[in-house]
Order: sequence, then structure tokens, then C-alpha cells
Amino acid sequence: MAATQVVPGVYRISLGYVNAFLLVADDLTLIDTGFPGDGETILEAVRSLGRRPEEIKRVLVTHCHSDHAGGLATIRRATGAPAYMHPADAVIVKEGRPQRPLLPAPGLVTGVMFRLFIRAAPPLEGTDVEGLVLDGEELPAAGGVRAIHVPGHCAGQLAFLWPPNGGVLFAADAASNVMGLGLSLGYEDLEEGRSSLAKLASLQFEVACFGHGKPIGRGASERFRRKWSPSAPLKEVGDRGELRAR
Repeated sequence: MAATQVVPGVYRISLGYVNAFLLVADDLTLIDTGFPGDGETILEAVRSLGRRPEEIKRVLVTHCHSDHAGGLATIRRATGAPAYMHPADAVIVKEGRPQRPLLPAPGLVTGVMFRLFIRAAPPLEGTDVEGLVLDGEELPAAGGVRAIHVPGHCAGQLAFLWPPNGGVLFAADAASNVMGLGLSLGYEDLEEGRSSLAKLASLQFEVACFGHGKPIGRGASERFRRKWSPSAPLKEVGDRGELRAR
């Protein structure tokens, strides 16, 4: 599976139903790892760019669901790269526990798609998570990536904000862009999920990448604001990823 460029320095690895992403700088940062069995596909995508798997120096895992964390053990064995997650989800991945249950988001079509696609999750292979990441932390990846805690879909879900190219948001499953920008199919806590979307809508970013669906290549934060704008003032992303009131 080839990697396709989203913007300079960001590549999308489509794994069918779900996406992983690669930040390409002096070294490589992988964001998410697909289902169990997708690890080797990701490594082949890295090779297709003329890079070596051992250049992956860190893996940022947005949350514990098996379509995002399923390939982590394979990637870690191949690369030795440390993994970074929120503590609420890291324990599930470390111990290979079942994920917490989800309920469908509102809507008839959403309910049908939830029943079609959200089935019993395949078991995770437990693996170490070296980095426990909290809201607002800056990670040592590609010049600095800001972690944003966005629970609701999953209690330990993180989004990641990378400042270059006007700001690139890796929204994970806080939202999706399969049939247009909208809610994810399922949530542990829908109201908390809506609060997380309002939090993301208060940020400035030109590009948005999703766990499911195509990236938005321009004007992404404006589209988030139109759907989920909070009353808080718009915030800017500083040169090193810090959030500043406009």
C-alpha cells in the first residue's frame, strides 16, 4: 500500500477502512497503526517512500481501538520505536484488554453503518507504551507536535496538531470525513465528544486528517467552526505549537 502526500511532510497510508499517517522530517513519526495485521503494510508503505522502517523513531497512537492500535506490536518489533498514548488508553494496549463499549451516534444512516462496521473488535496484542501523554504536551516529533485530549469517542483519545503548512490537525476519530465532515459512527460519551469537537473548532489549522475518510486540504478549521464552534475566541498556533489567543 503506497503512501500518498497530503501536504509536504505528511503522508496518508490508507489501510482500507482506516488511515495511518507519517510525518516525514529528518526522521519519521508514525501516527496510528491500523488493525492487527496492518503493521507489515505500513512498513511497506514506508519503504515505498525510499525510507527505512528503522527511521521510524516514535509512534503516536491516538486511541486504544483495534483499528488504530492493532499494528503497534508489529511496528515496535520492527523498529524499536517507543509508543506514545494517553494514560486512559495506554493500559488497555499494554495489557491487550478489550476496548470499552461504544454506542452509535445519532441518525438512522449512522445507526445502520454502526451495525455494519462496528463489530466485535479483534483482540490486541499487548505491547509496551513508553510515553504517557497528557493534554497540551508537546511531543518531540518533526519539530514539535501538540497533543490535544479529545475524549468522547474514546476516553483516552488524543488529537495531534502540527504547526507547519498553516497547521495540520490529526483529528483521530473525534470526527470523520467519509460522507462529508461529521461525527464518528460511535461514542463512549456523545456529549463529551461534542465538547471535544468544540475544543478542536477553537483552534486554527488549514488541514485536517481523519482516522476514517479523506483529509481536508484547505480551510479545515473554518469547516469545523461552522459545525462545532464554541463561544471561546479563535486561537492561533505558535511557531512551536503553543496555543495563543487571537
